[in-house]
Amino acid sequence: MDMSAGERKGLSLFALIMIGIGSIFGSGWLFGAGSAAQVAGPAALVAWVIGVIFIGMIAMSYAEVGSAYPIPGGMARYGHLSHGPVLGFLTGWAVWIATASLIPIESIAATQYMTSWSFGWAKGLVDPATHQLTLSGTAVSLVLTLALWLTCFWSVQLLARANTVLTLVKFAIPVLAVLALVGSGFHTSNFTDHGGFAPYGWPAVLTAVTTCGVVFAFNGFQAVVNLGGAAKNPGRAIPVALIGALALGLVIYTALQVAYLGSVPPELLERSGGWQGVNLNSPFADLAGLLMLHWVVTMLQFGAFISPAGSNIANVASAAYMVTNLAETGFFPRKLAAVHPRYGTARPAMWLNLAFSVVLLLTVGRSWQALAGVVSAAMVISYLIGPIAVGVLRRTRPELPRPFRLPAAGVLCPVTFAFAACALYWSKWPETGKITVLTLVAAPVAAVVLWRRGERQLLRQFAPAWWMIAFLVWTATVSALGGEEFGGRGVLPGVLGTALIAVTAPVFYFWAVRSGVKAHERGLTSDPTPAETAPSATVTPDDARPMASV
Repeated sequence: MDMSAGERKGLSLFALIMIGIGSIFGSGWLFGAGSAAQVAGPAALVAWVIGVIFIGMIAMSYAEVGSAYPIPGGMARYGHLSHGPVLGFLTGWAVWIATASLIPIESIAATQYMTSWSFGWAKGLVDPATHQLTLSGTAVSLVLTLALWLTCFWSVQLLARANTVLTLVKFAIPVLAVLALVGSGFHTSNFTDHGGFAPYGWPAVLTAVTTCGVVFAFNGFQAVVNLGGAAKNPGRAIPVALIGALALGLVIYTALQVAYLGSVPPELLERSGGWQGVNLNSPFADLAGLLMLHWVVTMLQFGAFISPAGSNIANVASAAYMVTNLAETGFFPRKLAAVHPRYGTARPAMWLNLAFSVVLLLTVGRSWQALAGVVSAAMVISYLIGPIAVGVLRRTRPELPRPFRLPAAGVLCPVTFAFAACALYWSKWPETGKITVLTLVAAPVAAVVLWRRGERQLLRQFAPAWWMIAFLVWTATVSALGGEEFGGRGVLPGVLGTALIAVTAPVFYFWAVRSGVKAHERGLTSDPTPAETAPSATVTPDDARPMASV
């Protein structure tokens, strides 16, 4: 990854917004509406509103830290800046898992949409009974993952130059799909029949936020934060780009959800026994096929490749940035940060991400829906440090230049953290338990790395991170005992589990801020070097489009 400061150029506001939109419109729109409708019925519309409010609050907290520390892939470093090496590795590990997982999930999306093709072999890519990838489907996903990875491996800059064109195409396809579906016949009765507007209750709406691709869809805001430091005026560009991209994303995703809900044939709902029974391999393409909109099917099949491919430009670059950041802090082998002298790409980091993608595909990546739930839970954990870093750095670095300052941070930061804690709970058991274990695996790894460095006061190093370990264990425990609607055992029925998480979250927030302040007092933290905070040569002066140097 080229981190040199000398060739830093100014990224335009338009280019930054296009990066955000391009990242938001990945495979989420292909499956999100269908998955959310299956879980929450017509009330899935509310899930999108809740999701964008949640992501917006998280994004604004990262906007302050990101504009103050414009480090490429900085979301993997903010925990280190606020609390020191151990928490930095825990949060950086979670961010890396969440980001690297996006690479294979886009290939899975494209593979599932292949089942709408008329070829016989394409029909066998997904098991019609379980709606999971077959052996041949997994093989196709692996080939697609490798093909896209190799393209980025050799020609990241070529793909990055095409980002604006890809984004415009990705934007046009869902808009045309919405118009076609609504124009083919809109059944308003679908919003009230079959159990009413919220047939499975409001807890199902909350579950849809984190398990059905809502959080996953809006996660593209990270690209704005990670690359926003390259803007001509980060203090203005980052928040405006975030608001613009998220607002446009909400409009399109809501329109897609309305079109899907109103276009499902009522007789299909009757045969399926309601929304939970409507389980389509390629939701919009299959629906268009039922409505005899063959040109829409063809367009969606094309979009199923364009959207994931376009998003994976940012995914491959961001995932490599995350690995490089962890290598620079010493918790990953420093060889992973090596940059190819000719192509300027961090190829060892890319190899690691490819290996991780293959492992995911062969284990939990049996379908887009299955992997999206795990990825979304990992994303929520990666969001936790944003509002906390704002609280810590406001106290320890008040003189730090902040091109953007989060308004009412004293109130919004703990509220945002509480929202993130609830979102993790809504991810449902056992996903919360799985992602907790996967995150906490980093703790013993951190201890081994520090010991090998010659650090013998491990308790001193771990002191700023105990709140995170306790928080994850607490949340997983409440999740396991929570209501059955959230996958728990029912010991804490109804909204009691959510209420318990919401009430205790501020305790963990203020514990985390206090731990960060003490970490600064004890000298456990350090600022990045000027070369790191000065962004790499990410744009060209001619067109101001991003040149993703991985």
